Amino acid sequence: MSDDLHRRYQDAHTAHQEHARTCTTCTDTSRCPGGQRLCEAFARLQDAYLNRQRQQRR
Repeated sequence: MSDDLHRRYQDAHTAHQEHARTCTTCTDTSRCPGGQRLCEAFARLQDAYLNRQRQQRR
């Protein structure tokens, strides 16, 4: 499952970056609804992945 989580985390990062490069509405301080959704998905998956990594080190 961790491989799947890592893949989803990386895919979310890529989607967020691609959106940020093409969206004329998103800025560093505000995002369009689609950009906000992508940013939140990336942050959620990143947190889950990093928490899993921390737990495995114990």
